[in-house]
Amino acid sequence: MALLVGRHLNKIDKKGRVSVPKPYREAVLAEGFAGVYIYPYFKFPALEGAGEAFMKRISASLEDNLELFSDAQEDLAAITLENTFQLSFDPEGRISLPVELCLHAGLDGQALFVGRGSRFQIWSPDAYEEHRSGALERAKATGATLKLSPQLSPQQSPRKDRGA
Repeated sequence: MALLVGRHLNKIDKKGRVSVPKPYREAVLAEGFAGVYIYPYFKFPALEGAGEAFMKRISASLEDNLELFSDAQEDLAAITLENTFQLSFDPEGRISLPVELCLHAGLDGQALFVGRGSRFQIWSPDAYEEHRSGALERAKATGATLKLSPQLSPQQSPRKDRGA
């Protein structure tokens, strides 16, 4: 899967259609499904989107890493898989956002697509700016650091290396 990065601001038309940024479209099209999977992000008023490969990883993680029928498994499945919409691209590369997703994220006229590596988020521009400035302040306050994963050779896939 291609790396989903950057921010892209797109208009939402009166029918709820929004163009998915070309780099994101190309990344998920390479997986075989001509669309994206979108679900309400439970931590913030935003949406999270991904291709089929990432959604399969979520499903497998719920099954492999949590006890079957546990509250944790049931809760995480409810807030991700049960609320996920499989949205196909139209000929212009747009998706139609369901009203309930727009309400959750406070989307009205514009959608800010934000890359998150193997997935992306969709925010209202104002909510994202507030979130981004808070994240920057938290990172500064805590002295956040990141331990880099081992460098991969061109032949290695990040997904294979992580057991997915």
